[in-house]
Amino acid sequence: MLLTICGGWDSNPRRPTPAGPPREYVWKPSDERIENTENKRIDVDRLLNDFKMFCKVDLQLADLTIKLHVREIKRFLEKSKLNPYTITQNDLRSYLLTYSDKNPYVYKTVLAALKRFFRDFLKRPEVVEGFRFPKYPLEPKRVPSKEELQKFYKLLEDDREKALFLMFATTGLRRSEVLNLEIKDIDLEKRMVIPKARISRTKRVWVSFFNEECQEVLKRYLAARNDKNPKLFPLARDTLWKIFGRGRKVGINLNPQALREWFCSEMGRLGVPDRYVDAFCGRVPRSVLARHYTDFSPEKLKEIYDKTNLRVLN
Repeated sequence: MLLTICGGWDSNPRRPTPAGPPREYVWKPSDERIENTENKRIDVDRLLNDFKMFCKVDLQLADLTIKLHVREIKRFLEKSKLNPYTITQNDLRSYLLTYSDKNPYVYKTVLAALKRFFRDFLKRPEVVEGFRFPKYPLEPKRVPSKEELQKFYKLLEDDREKALFLMFATTGLRRSEVLNLEIKDIDLEKRMVIPKARISRTKRVWVSFFNEECQEVLKRYLAARNDKNPKLFPLARDTLWKIFGRGRKVGINLNPQALREWFCSEMGRLGVPDRYVDAFCGRVPRSVLARHYTDFSPEKLKEIYDKTNLRVLN
């Protein structure tokens, strides 16, 4: 795609063009490049790839965050029809206005990507200066009950689905962490799981554990497998949503995030301090006590986990 200037040109080539704001840009089918006022062409694919590498190497962002940032900047370039090197704050304000009536989480995702792109990558902080993230509406969190989990469990068809469900419910791990697990990442006898390294400002890699209920089903599931796939749960994302979609038929709306929230709530109810719940769930400790004076060794975490006698099915 080629971005070319349109509108405002004088038909008399001898008459000087008056000074003024940057002219409007429109998309014109051509190749995957942008043309600015100085007739310099910008390779969009290369620009996006450089931005991706900047996020990964310079900013050390997580892969999912990078993917979202690149997606939003690509959409911005396609929809705004503006050159990123000459765009003004008013131009950006007009673009963000189209997201003002959407979910605040969507607006935050868009603005976060734009801030990374202009302020950090292009070194144009003046373009995004002053734009604030939206305030999220405070809504009471509804955590599913144990009875709902048990009712949903009866809908599961085989040991793979049951092991997957119990892995989510008894480890507190994120969806991507469970789906990325390999068989070698778990210790069946110690009931210990070490998720793939995923480190950011709010995420760390700790160890977590699963309970005896999950251990029993997991052993049956692995014993029955006859493939060489290293993944613990080799299934597509669509398959995952089909599994959880069965609950809607009986009025139970469960998903991996809801099971993570149930785990946190249940561990708190069983008396586990917040700092250890955060460790099981892979969150960065929030207090000085947790960060510098708490034992997060696998042995200590297993001792705390086992004392809870966490149960899902009874």
